[in-house]
Amino acid sequence: MITTILITLYEKELDKLKEELAAYEKDELLWKVSEGISNSGGNLCLHLTGNLQHFIGATLGETGFIRNREAEFKLKNIPRQKLLEEVDNTRQAVTDTLEQLSKKELESEYPLQVFGEPMTTQYFLVFLLKHLSYHIGQINYHRRLVK
Repeated sequence: MITTILITLYEKELDKLKEELAAYEKDELLWKVSEGISNSGGNLCLHLTGNLQHFIGATLGETGFIRNREAEFKLKNIPRQKLLEEVDNTRQAVTDTLEQLSKKELESEYPLQVFGEPMTTQYFLVFLLKHLSYHIGQINYHRRLVK
């Protein structure tokens, strides 16, 4: 079933996110913003974890997570270890939630109209995976740029 595939891919991508965070030479470089770049690697990490915890954990898994999207882009200088812990928390929330979803739930309409029109839960889960991968690529680029 697609759930097993999604769990495997989300876990691989979140592991890659941790690898990218760990590869920064210094914690302060996670938060550096250079000309032509609007988001730091640290803020992109906060955005990714907040996004997944909200759309998967809270919305589908009823974890109780409350998102503060504005803070994802405004907070600064959070220690790398705290970011890594947040990635671990996100991975657990995503895995736990996906393991509980039935085929019927996957094929049902996602509870929120994120793009202004209905879509299935499985469609949105694939979209969120693409979104995660895209921003991990941005973090990789950011890390190499601020080195």
